[in-house]
Amino acid sequence: MPEINGTGRALLVIDVQNEYFTGKLPVTHPAGSLQQILRAMDEANSAGVAVVVVQHAAPQPDAPVFRKGSPEWELHPEVANRPNSLILHKALPGSFTGTELESWLRERGIHTVTIAGYMTQMCCDTTARQAMHLGFHVEFLSDATGTLAFQNSAGEVSAEQLHRAILVTQQARFSQVMTTGEWIGKLSAGLP
Repeated sequence: MPEINGTGRALLVIDVQNEYFTGKLPVTHPAGSLQQILRAMDEANSAGVAVVVVQHAAPQPDAPVFRKGSPEWELHPEVANRPNSLILHKALPGSFTGTELESWLRERGIHTVTIAGYMTQMCCDTTARQAMHLGFHVEFLSDATGTLAFQNSAGEVSAEQLHRAILVTQQARFSQVMTTGEWIGKLSAGLP
């Protein structure tokens, strides 16, 4: 476990699991999101920022996606092989629901959470909103989050439209939206 230097910040790496690469839910937008997630993890580890890796499991043992123990449920190997401060397991979209995340952050004096991972409009968005409601400052990495196109009985939306709509909504009320490069610049400058 890497040493945390008291930056007051944690990077939440949400659901970067094989389901989004080799499973039924291939992330398509934005291009290069995995590389930006890995870049953020590497920079966080170098700067002593806590890295919390969140892993989703469907609550039903026969679920068609995120079935615990399946190859698709496993963390992406590039994420699994990087140092982290905590691996957190969840069964609902919000990383704070039914987990020890809030108490873990507060025990370490963490006041700012940075959102990276998948999917932008589901677990990333829900976790960011929860964090803001709990009084945390939230940063949302626009190029280190991602999604795919959706179609259901309510309509259809492209991955790019869905991603952009969430970023605009996050910036309007819940988070400070920025690129991974901008976030790294804040860390390098020692900005809160």
